Amino acid sequence: MKNTVTTDPLPLIVAGPILRKVTAKELTLWLVTTRQLDADFCVFLGKDEQPFYEAKFDLAHQIQIGKHAWVVLAHFNGDFPQDTPLEYQVITSEGLLTDLVPDLLYGDELRLSVVIQQRADYVLHGSCRNPHYSSKDSLVAADHKVSTIAPIERPSLLMMSGDQIYADHVAGPMLDAIEQVTALLGLPDETFEQAPIADTTALYQHPHNIYGRDKLLPHYVNDESWWRRCLPTTTTPIFSSRECENHLMSFSEFFAMYLLVWSPTLWSFVDRDRFVRNGYCNAGVAVSLKWQQTWQHEAPIIDDFVMGLKNVRRLMAHIPTYMIFDDHDITDDFQLNRRWEKAAYDNLFSRRIIGNALISYWLCQGWGNAPEKFPPQCLTLARTFFGQPTPQAQDALAEYFYRFEGWHYTIATVPKVVVLDTRTRRWRSESHANRPSGLMDWEALIELQQELLHESAVIIVSAAPMFGVKFIETLQRMMTLIGQPLVVDAENWMAHPGSANTLLSIFTHTKTPTTFIILSGDVHYSFAYDITLRNLKGQFKIFQITCSGLKNEFPNRLLRFCDWMDRCLYSPHSPLNWFTKRKRLLIEKRDPDTEGHHRLINQSAIGELFLDQHGTPLVIDILTAEGTVIHFPEKKS
Repeated sequence: MKNTVTTDPLPLIVAGPILRKVTAKELTLWLVTTRQLDADFCVFLGKDEQPFYEAKFDLAHQIQIGKHAWVVLAHFNGDFPQDTPLEYQVITSEGLLTDLVPDLLYGDELRLSVVIQQRADYVLHGSCRNPHYSSKDSLVAADHKVSTIAPIERPSLLMMSGDQIYADHVAGPMLDAIEQVTALLGLPDETFEQAPIADTTALYQHPHNIYGRDKLLPHYVNDESWWRRCLPTTTTPIFSSRECENHLMSFSEFFAMYLLVWSPTLWSFVDRDRFVRNGYCNAGVAVSLKWQQTWQHEAPIIDDFVMGLKNVRRLMAHIPTYMIFDDHDITDDFQLNRRWEKAAYDNLFSRRIIGNALISYWLCQGWGNAPEKFPPQCLTLARTFFGQPTPQAQDALAEYFYRFEGWHYTIATVPKVVVLDTRTRRWRSESHANRPSGLMDWEALIELQQELLHESAVIIVSAAPMFGVKFIETLQRMMTLIGQPLVVDAENWMAHPGSANTLLSIFTHTKTPTTFIILSGDVHYSFAYDITLRNLKGQFKIFQITCSGLKNEFPNRLLRFCDWMDRCLYSPHSPLNWFTKRKRLLIEKRDPDTEGHHRLINQSAIGELFLDQHGTPLVIDILTAEGTVIHFPEKKS
């Protein structure tokens, strides 16, 4: 694609609007603007000419984070009709939203549309959207489908269950664009401690800036084992991603990446040929031929990704969109075990990087999920930092989010949607610092149980599958036993005895639902399981539905081997099942309607879930990035 860089002034709106928390009493919009937003919000009943609701954008929920960057979380309270088409418009001092961003509209629409649905009976879900993975973008396929159906028939919500960005695995062309956007918007510079570079200016002038950041990231001395102490002193990288040569570091970089993966606007101001024109050089030093070839491979994939962003923006402007983080939103293996946490938080440089990731996650994802969870203290700390970005103010804001325990939330639909934080409230192993932590600790699991009491059916969103592929979990356990849990991302619900047993007890509690739907991602392949208690078949049912990734896939040969081994070793009646923590459960794997015998689908896709009036799945599908639909039909008795 030809690189054309505009010299036009920056437009008012550079990202969004994204519909966030939406109920009968509240409508939430997220935008990023280049100027403070002086605007009116109007909601119309269908095609009516006059709005039934009008309100001004509250300045109290606009935070200036750069010279030309304001984050706007517009939270409107009112009485909004449910289950009927509504339209909305934003009237700014510079014109109508739909005139400023005309490609937001579907078909012959004159205003943006939304339906606030009581029932979550059609849910889109997925995770793991890597901009430079060589597949199409499933969110674009979802937008194409939504464009063909009437508003009342559209999905109730879009659930993005982790890895909305890949902060630890960034393409060279993306990192160069991020650097340009931070300058374009006047995002804050920052200083670093315990780092080989003093600040962001030194970072951008360093020979390792692009394709060499793994050499700048911090290390620690791993001497907890007696045999390691007998060997010469060596260091281990704190950030364990195998592809962290472009790892994001500053807050401004994290924030800029969100803008570049959700909106096409700023890409027209990015010179995508700059690095090539400069001879593939960082600070006058050319990167190796290997990395030059990597750039040449990544650049056209990023170009294709950018072409689809207008569809992604349109989809999220019409469908209520909810999010929760997984590790890559922060860094690979985020808080996997006690050893990782100690190394990461004891080093001021890695601690700052993690803090930057959490601050940007709050601004771009967490805040819109549940605005009521963030008190004035949080906004005050944010305004203090962004108003005068000192290291002390930045550390104070990051410290608030290190201690924050409210990333989880519920969506008040029927059935209720319970979204879990499986990253920051871990059940740490008491026996060994290197063993994976449980994905939720005792207190968090008890809070989950309280949310489930007296519900007949519930949708649980867990980034990692609660019931995964047993053979892969066995491999993860073996790698943990030999002291290498980071090699295989050895974190699953069954890896920690405390969290596994507590979770299974919650499912079988007499006052929790009899129908559980678990939506998961993380693993880069898709599958569906039907699960019952062996002695109560039909009276209690769990549906484990996994769709991953939106734009990512698993190594195909390895997945086929794991699929075959799992089929051989862990069929529903295999005696090996009695050696797992799930021995009381009968797990039946749905066969997709594809050729061959593979139960694990290895294609970039977005999940489509249709429920009946009792909250039981009618249809479990995935819509692939190529636009085809794969069904997971119910097994015949």
